[in-house]
Amino acid sequence: VMVWLRRCTHYLFIVVVAVNSTLLTINAGDYIFYTDWAWTSFVVFSISQTLMLAVGATYYLTFTGVPGTATYYALIMTVYTWIAKGAW
Repeated sequence: VMVWLRRCTHYLFIVVVAVNSTLLTINAGDYIFYTDWAWTSFVVFSISQTLMLAVGATYYLTFTGVPGTATYYALIMTVYTWIAKGAW
């Protein structure tokens, strides 16, 4: 069960990272074109960041006993997004 859980969590994590990368690119486009997509992407981005925080924390605490770099990455990117969107 643990091997299956670890494998699924790993794949989920990869998907979340891929989605976040895509949304980062979209957000960069928002600053250039100022489209209505801005807040939609911000909401989706925030949800995915929350998921990433949860998955990262759960994954590393379950399998290593310590919070990993993924959790810190998610925190940094979330704060960055808030600041960038707030400035916008």
